[in-house]
Amino acid sequence: MKTAVVNGVEVGEEAVRFELDRLLRFYTSHGMTAQEAKKNLPKLQEKALEQAIGARLLLERAMQLDVPVAPADIDAEVSKIVTQLGGPENYRKALAAQGLDEERFRRELEKGAKVNKLVEQACSSVAEPSEADVEAFYEAHRDEYVEPEQVLCQHILVKGQGADSLEKIKAIRDRIVSGGSDFSEEARKHSDCPSGGQGGSLGWFGRGMMVPEFDKCAFEMKKGEVSDVVTTQFGYHIIYKADQKGGEKQTFVDVRDQIRDLLRHEARGRAMDAFVNELRQSAKIEYK
Repeated sequence: MKTAVVNGVEVGEEAVRFELDRLLRFYTSHGMTAQEAKKNLPKLQEKALEQAIGARLLLERAMQLDVPVAPADIDAEVSKIVTQLGGPENYRKALAAQGLDEERFRRELEKGAKVNKLVEQACSSVAEPSEADVEAFYEAHRDEYVEPEQVLCQHILVKGQGADSLEKIKAIRDRIVSGGSDFSEEARKHSDCPSGGQGGSLGWFGRGMMVPEFDKCAFEMKKGEVSDVVTTQFGYHIIYKADQKGGEKQTFVDVRDQIRDLLRHEARGRAMDAFVNELRQSAKIEYK
C-alpha cells in the first residue's frame, strides 16, 4: 500500500487503512455491493491515501491556528467512550492495550476535536440539499436503487478434499434429504466450521460475501433446498437455503434520507477538497 511524507511527517499505512475503512463503510451503506467494493479497491486505496494526506494537513493547520476546544467537550467525549466500552475498568484496559495513559489520550482527542472544528468552519457555507435536488438525483439514478439481494443459509463443512471427506459429506447429505436427520443437528455434530455450534447458521448475507463457488450456489438455489456437494478452498460443503430477500426496486421514500446524506457528503467533500488544495499549495508532499 502506498504511503506519503507530508512536511517531513510520514503518513503511514495505519492512517491510510483508517481512511479506507471509512470510505468502505460509507459507500457500502449507500448501496455499493461487496463485489463492487473489491472491483474498485485500487481506486478507493488511492482516494484513502489522498484523504490521509488531507487529514495530516488539516491537523497541522488546526494546531497552527490553535483552534479552541473547551475542556468540557473532551470530558463529554471521554464519558461517551467509557460508556461505549462498558465502564471505567474496560476504558483503562483499552488505553493500556494501546500504550496510552489518560493524559495522552485526552491530548489525542483534543487534536481530533480541533480538526473537526476546522472542518466545520470550512464547510460552514455549504447549503443543505433541497428536496428538489434529492428528487432529481433519484430520477436520474432510479434504476440503481434496488434492494440488495440477500440469502439466509445454513451450511455443513467437512474439511479436506480427499475421498474420505467426500464420502463423509455425501453420507451427511443423504441422511438429511432422505428425512432421516435434521440439518441443524447434523451441523452441530459434524460440521468443521465454527458455525456448527449454531446449527450451521450463517445468517443473512449478500452477493460477494462468500467465496465464489459457495456464493454462486447459495444464490442460484431455490428456497428450502439442500444443495449438492460444493467444493471450495476450505473443503466440502452442503448448503440449506432457508430464505431469500431483496432484488426489488426502492421507492423515493425508501431512499430519500440516503440520497440527502450522499448529496450532503459530496457537497461538503467539494468544499473540503478546495480547502485542502489550498493547504497543499504550500506543503511538501512525497509519495513512497
